[in-house]
Amino acid sequence: MARYWWKVMWLCVVLLISCNAVRVSNKEAADDFRLASYKTFDFQSDATAETAAFEQEFGLLRNEVAKQLQKRGLRQSSGQPDLLVNIGAMISEKTQTRETRFGQDGPYYTGQRRYTWKSQEVPVGTYQEGTVSVHLVDRVKNELVWRADAAAVIPNKKEKLEERIREGVEEMFKEIQ
Repeated sequence: MARYWWKVMWLCVVLLISCNAVRVSNKEAADDFRLASYKTFDFQSDATAETAAFEQEFGLLRNEVAKQLQKRGLRQSSGQPDLLVNIGAMISEKTQTRETRFGQDGPYYTGQRRYTWKSQEVPVGTYQEGTVSVHLVDRVKNELVWRADAAAVIPNKKEKLEERIREGVEEMFKEIQ
């Protein structure tokens, strides 16, 4: 029995380690999109008061997107770039809940005959989730040619945040040609 328990435990650990903490969705490209058709890129400059508060995090995002595009043969140019990169981000506060169970959270005193107990969601903590959208726009045609969204829980430590951003951007650009 003890051997079986350890096998199950190791399987759970392996599954948890292999799970990706970043969820990439809405990855789509225009029908005729080929990244090799473009030579240069630059970032859309739409700085607002909201983005100024997160300038360091946006800087990390821009650096990682630039690395991925440079790795694929593009170079950054502020003149007349072929591609414009637009990055959008949203942070939302989430509440983690658990469901009550009769054996664990059941009533201690049932003085009335018509007493009923119902399972319900109980808040146990809060966390922040960040969602990032990256859009590549053909500057000449002024058309969206590629987009992807990624969402993940935002870690509290800066080192973990940098790692999560790197992981997310790599996952977004994984299959781009």
